Amino acid sequence: MGDTAATPVPETDPGPALRRLPRRAVAGVLAVEAIAVLLVIAAGFTAPAPEHAGYALLLVALSVVHTELATGIERVRRRIGATSYFDLSSVWTFAAAMLLPPLPAALVIVVVYAHLWKRVWRPARVPLYRHVYTTATVVLAALAAQAVVHAFGGLPASADDPVGVLGLALAVLVYELVNTSLVALAIALSARGEQTVALRRLLGQWDDNVLELATLCMGALAAVALAHTPWLAVLALPPILVLHRAVLVRHYETAASTDGKTGLYNAASWQGQARRAMRRSERSGTAVGVLILDLDHFKNVNDRYGHLAGDQVLASVAAVLRSCVRDDDVVGRFGGEEFVVLLPGLDPGAQGRAELLGVAERLRSRVEELDLAVDTPDGPMTLDSITVSVGAALSGGPTSVEHLLKAADGALYAAKRGGRNQVRAAGALLVGPDIADARHHGAPTIPAPRTPDEAPPAGARRRAG
Repeated sequence: MGDTAATPVPETDPGPALRRLPRRAVAGVLAVEAIAVLLVIAAGFTAPAPEHAGYALLLVALSVVHTELATGIERVRRRIGATSYFDLSSVWTFAAAMLLPPLPAALVIVVVYAHLWKRVWRPARVPLYRHVYTTATVVLAALAAQAVVHAFGGLPASADDPVGVLGLALAVLVYELVNTSLVALAIALSARGEQTVALRRLLGQWDDNVLELATLCMGALAAVALAHTPWLAVLALPPILVLHRAVLVRHYETAASTDGKTGLYNAASWQGQARRAMRRSERSGTAVGVLILDLDHFKNVNDRYGHLAGDQVLASVAAVLRSCVRDDDVVGRFGGEEFVVLLPGLDPGAQGRAELLGVAERLRSRVEELDLAVDTPDGPMTLDSITVSVGAALSGGPTSVEHLLKAADGALYAAKRGGRNQVRAAGALLVGPDIADARHHGAPTIPAPRTPDEAPPAGARRRAG
């Protein structure tokens, strides 16, 4: 697994960057690193077998060759795919865990990641403390996988050894589970205040996890090859380089379809995704809902606190939207302070309308409850009056994305005229091109009752306007 950085920052000295983390995050990072060191020491020094030195040298050599051949690709991938938590070095670190005692395996991992730091992460300005933490998580994952394989009697001696094969497969899963969990822990502990972190950010993208699993499987095959015919492990190098290029292509595709400030679909990509979702809903006889959300007085945030604070608000609102909708809902940013959500598979009648408005109100209230710590020219400040106006529209039969957007935009206009921080809906089901101007169908403001537990904390520290 790769570094835990979501956005590279200039520092390479661990001190200043580490001190900016919440105290619990610093404590967690240092605790994980200490545990890794203590477990390696506790494993004790075992006199290496004659072949162990050869295994270690060959794995380090293959890793160095791999990194040197893929350095350009990896640097580009780090620039355009900064939210990816994975690299492809696991093929070598996992093989080391399978073949070597704990201390030599840990040393191989340290050398592999030291070389990655020098050639990839340091030029990308990833903070050093993240690199050290990443190395510690890999060491812990390797020790856990090693323990699993040893519990099943070691590497499979042949294809007729089902117990050994099962142990190796479980070791792959344990390695990924431990590594992913430790990275998720660091991300969760780094969240500030009451800020919540979306599960997708904690665990990484599904495609990335599958890629890591495939890389570990190649590491397992490389370990078996090394144990029986060492130079066969060289054959793992070409597939890894091909994987690197395939990953880079995917990152380019993702970058082209993603809004850089929020990680949501950009306008063009959202419309393409929305059209496909609408076609699926039409085939299944279900309705589609569209929500347009516009941040209230967002210009005041940029004017008073700076564009960096505004970008932090946009990213936080985007995280709220992602966390409050279903996996098959399509969330995008249309530019400026405007977001859009498409909800396919709704009931075409009153039930679907109620569900759409329920989601709209949930999003509105969650944004209102945000308590954001932002960086401003005058230092850190807390914004606790961010609100959003929402326009909603529901299809009642075959229609188009453009027609739904027009209706939802009219409802949004009604919400803005009605005082902001509210939900308005187009007043009729929308079918085909004959859609009345939704500005004249604005429903009454959707009430936003709260229980005492849901009430925002009293006293605003700084208002966003």
